[in-house]
Amino acid sequence: MQQQTAFSRTDLAVEQTNTAESYPGITVRERGSAFRITDITIDSDDHGKVIGRGKGRYLTLETADLHHATPQLREQAAELADELRQFIPEGAVLVAGLGNADITPDAIGPETAGRVLATRHLRRELTDNAPDTAFLRGLRQVSVLANGVLGQTGIETAELIAALRQTVDPACVIAIDALACSDLRRLGTTVQISDAGISPGSGVQNRRAELSQRTLGVPVIAVGVPTVVDLHTVVTQAADGHAGLQHVPNMMVTPRNIDELLHHAARLLALSLNLALHPQFSFEDAEAL
Repeated sequence: MQQQTAFSRTDLAVEQTNTAESYPGITVRERGSAFRITDITIDSDDHGKVIGRGKGRYLTLETADLHHATPQLREQAAELADELRQFIPEGAVLVAGLGNADITPDAIGPETAGRVLATRHLRRELTDNAPDTAFLRGLRQVSVLANGVLGQTGIETAELIAALRQTVDPACVIAIDALACSDLRRLGTTVQISDAGISPGSGVQNRRAELSQRTLGVPVIAVGVPTVVDLHTVVTQAADGHAGLQHVPNMMVTPRNIDELLHHAARLLALSLNLALHPQFSFEDAEAL
């Protein structure tokens, strides 16, 4: 997400706030029902420097159920949708699925974007005087983009979204991406939402152009799930902090059941996004998309 400098290789603000409650300008609150929710607010960039994060709000939702189907899906989708609505302004929305669909740990963005209902074209395509289309024409205008990564397209995602702004005219951009974490317990068990923007690839030291209100001129809501962790972290935690890291390869690792994680996490994110963007939808409506 934001600058990593001397901090551990993680995109999760919650992993930098173990003692941040005592820092001025940073508040940490916990709540939640279907999830354990940690709500972090940083008042300014200066206050955020101590944990390597910029000004904004960082919401972390934790559960053990992202890897598999769960009977709590309805409750989780409803709670995640309620949290997302707090970040989304009125008006048109551009949903951008970041990442490489051909690399499973990096495919959360494209997989989720493919399940989000695109509605921007409906008002143009549907007949205004047809009574059976009134519901569809009343939906929020949503555009969906999943363009691949720089190595595939030669175009930075930030450049593409900036070029689309005049055409789509979104009130905000929702950027969905795979994240990196530094705590094994949060690998594939966490959803982070932030209004501080995102720098794709920063958690794996492959930082791309920043997507934020500063660079795009509209609010950017970043949504992600950690799918990789630094191998140094794995070795250190397995050895209870006593392992020497000089011979450990510098690489990122992913869960063995990453395919299941990708499927279930993308399903939950898409369900929640469709419910948040279109409050008139029921859970059954969103699940049928």
